[in-house]
Amino acid sequence: MMLVIPSAAHAHAVVFPKNSTPGAYEKYVLRVPNEKGVPTTRVEIRFPSNVRVVSFGDVDGWTLEQIRDSANAITGAVWTGTLPPERFVEFPFVAVNPKEKATLTWPVYQTYSDNDRVAWTGPEGSDKPASSTAIASATSSGAGRVGLYLSIAAVLLSLMSLGLTLRRGA
Repeated sequence: MMLVIPSAAHAHAVVFPKNSTPGAYEKYVLRVPNEKGVPTTRVEIRFPSNVRVVSFGDVDGWTLEQIRDSANAITGAVWTGTLPPERFVEFPFVAVNPKEKATLTWPVYQTYSDNDRVAWTGPEGSDKPASSTAIASATSSGAGRVGLYLSIAAVLLSLMSLGLTLRRGA
């Protein structure tokens, strides 16, 4: 029982990927677990104003309603269906990222069959955090540079090894 409690405490609505690049057409997936004893019946997401949502994937058993503003831009989505306890569902969508470095915040609202509504809108580290995605170019991130340097080092070591092998064989 002690092992189940921590995993349930950390379950929340999350949008993947957690990192992407500026200007990319990205396939995002909203993953929603059901950690209550009653079914989830409604999931709503509000999209950051600096992304342009262009399409949605179908999800068996769920109906999609797109929320649009006066300019007909998609600003949110509502899925209705039934998600039993101890299950999760994934809602895919494609969006165009902003062209500049940014942090996208994805407010999500989960409604259960008992009419309890959970707002996943809090700051990181809170009980009900909003999911976020970092938008930054791969070359500007430290992790991207480390990967590049390791790749160059691997190629150089391979060439040195090849040179030594050919030299011994001659």
